[in-house]
Amino acid sequence: MRYHFIISCIVLSTISITEVIGQTQFKWFDESLSFEKRASLLIQEMTLDEKCKQLLNNTPAIPRLGIPKYDWWNEALHGVARNGKATIFPQAIGMAATFDPKLIKTVASTIADEGRAKFKIAKSIGNREKYSGLTYWTPNVNIFRDPRWGRGQETYGEDPYLTSQIGTAFVQGLQGDHPKYLKSVACAKHYAVHSGPEALRHSFNVNPSKLDLYETYLPAFETLVKEANVKGIMGAYNAVYEDPSCSSDLLLNQLLKKQWGFDGYVVSDCGALGDIFKGHKVAKSEQEAAAMALKAGVNLNCGWIYSKLPEAVKEGLIEEALIDERLKDLLLIRFKLGSFDKEESNPFNLVKSEIINSEENQKLAKTVAQKSIVLLKNDQQVLPLRKDIGSLYVTGPFAASNNILIGNYYGMSSNLVTVLEGVAEKVSLGTSLNYRQGVLPFQKNLNPLNWAPQVAKTIDATIMVVGISNEIEGEEVDAIASTNKGDRKDLQLPQSQIDYIKEISEVKKGPLILVVGAGSPVSLDKIEPLVDAILLMWYPGEQGGNALADIIFGDVAPSGHLPVTFPKNVGQLPPFEDYSMKGRTYKYMTKEPMYPFGYGLSYSSIAFTNLNLSKTKIKKNEELEISVTIQNTNNSNYEEVVQLYLIPEDKKGFLPFYALKRFKRVLVSNKPQNVKFVLNKKDLVQTNLNGEKEWIKGKYKISISNALPSERSVHLGASKPISQIVELL
Repeated sequence: MRYHFIISCIVLSTISITEVIGQTQFKWFDESLSFEKRASLLIQEMTLDEKCKQLLNNTPAIPRLGIPKYDWWNEALHGVARNGKATIFPQAIGMAATFDPKLIKTVASTIADEGRAKFKIAKSIGNREKYSGLTYWTPNVNIFRDPRWGRGQETYGEDPYLTSQIGTAFVQGLQGDHPKYLKSVACAKHYAVHSGPEALRHSFNVNPSKLDLYETYLPAFETLVKEANVKGIMGAYNAVYEDPSCSSDLLLNQLLKKQWGFDGYVVSDCGALGDIFKGHKVAKSEQEAAAMALKAGVNLNCGWIYSKLPEAVKEGLIEEALIDERLKDLLLIRFKLGSFDKEESNPFNLVKSEIINSEENQKLAKTVAQKSIVLLKNDQQVLPLRKDIGSLYVTGPFAASNNILIGNYYGMSSNLVTVLEGVAEKVSLGTSLNYRQGVLPFQKNLNPLNWAPQVAKTIDATIMVVGISNEIEGEEVDAIASTNKGDRKDLQLPQSQIDYIKEISEVKKGPLILVVGAGSPVSLDKIEPLVDAILLMWYPGEQGGNALADIIFGDVAPSGHLPVTFPKNVGQLPPFEDYSMKGRTYKYMTKEPMYPFGYGLSYSSIAFTNLNLSKTKIKKNEELEISVTIQNTNNSNYEEVVQLYLIPEDKKGFLPFYALKRFKRVLVSNKPQNVKFVLNKKDLVQTNLNGEKEWIKGKYKISISNALPSERSVHLGASKPISQIVELL
């Protein structure tokens, strides 16, 4: 009997509880009780040491209580990541470029389905390690304030409203809408005021103005808590107002819990609690750092510092009751995931393994990629190309690259389609299709005898694929070709690629179509005059090559729009370390950008007419109804993103120059149709210098277009905006 008991205890750490012990053996398995009651009963039976170990991301099994091992660390930025086969969707910045929350919610729901299926399989083979669980540390809703930040690709761009809308959709898709169970658990990160530099992230302090904090850095987190009911928040590495984010009473207690009503769990970024002691040096010991984080509100430590909690209790730095409180939040998450219920009780357990990277999910990945691709230039309407073009040349360092498809935090798929493969599949079998890489990605060619540029002399059209890839931009530990720990020092393409573009442009016979793969703005001011068309494909996911070919050959019209401003060069930017929003993003930038926020061309154009406002003078608690007529200027139907901006006539020295308030992705035909929006008090109040929401009286312009309503946008080919003045009384 003793032998069998020992074996049972070992097995508990690798297979599901229901296979080892009866569900009625312990009260916390009684499904007739509330999750709250069951969590409390379980905590009562745990020792201090057992409790403290459950506050680390890699939680060990407790065989005597029937608790299996679980690791909280998992990633799902644009597909289940770092855990084998899964559908790879476009990188987060590409998803933002769709301006399509409904589509992104579908993507996130699909990711959660694949995650559920993978979780079930992982348990069946005894895998309860990192990246196998259902608690995903995504989405990243930091504001992409500076295009040099290597992790900006993980975000939804520079605008708090767009970030809030896409982020909310992603959270809702991941977590599902079941009244009792969570499909999976989302986690908004990195809270807060976090966007590089990567090299300083473990020690730097930010003192943002109250205006910037509440107008720019916090809105997305607040929205995800209040409207999406996100169940996880990850604290950042950096300090805010001298307090490390993971021990900040202001961020974690006053704002997150008391003002916003957050009821989920807080996890530290990995190693961030160690930074309280070593990086920021505000704690005298590791156990003091642990106590500070626990008191502030951190439930889960990704790292090692919470292993010092028993010592912190012995030293009187914290009470065991606080450990119980923080642990209960974590256990409630696991109960809501169904971890302690019968398999058949949770409908999310019914998902089949066949959905993982299924044909349907691949089609969805292609659809998202299609809608994310941004047409930046199309001189003389050289695009779309004919499929039966006589000769075609595909070249460039990333034309045949899988790496340019995936960005960072990615899964694995056997269905990666490169640009070369997508074009080869799309073009006529009679077309003379030629390919040469032509240039190394990040350095000059070693062999001077390079015939690649000469091929373009006799070819009807050339498609060149350039970019920067995850080797140049990314997290400090991942971007292996970066000389700046994942961040960029300038925004240009590598010089080897610029030189190759020039070589081709000087000898080409037909049009030169430039395809740019990147997760952030690239400086194209010197390159733009040399090419006939520019397509920005971001890191487009596993179906990127097929999606791009659909755009190039006209099966689908481009409809992506920029979620981030493209400066002309790095000289237009404030210092990277400066967290003031002055001069940054479309809301506060005074210099003329290369490509404005919201910009994106198509193969047709849209006209805006008949802007109607329900009233032109508005009192504080009144709604403003807005309608506009849109119409395609030719016979083709295509999707377009209609954007509504609020523009103050009097900036008062602190109001943003523009503010995106609403957007809609619509199918536009050559028949007039109305698009309607409603703005309320929440949309019309402004953030004042004290960080407070204030009804600021005065005149504002309501402007609708398909890009930032600026002269630069119209000059580049965006539709002329239509505007009307409204007065706040």
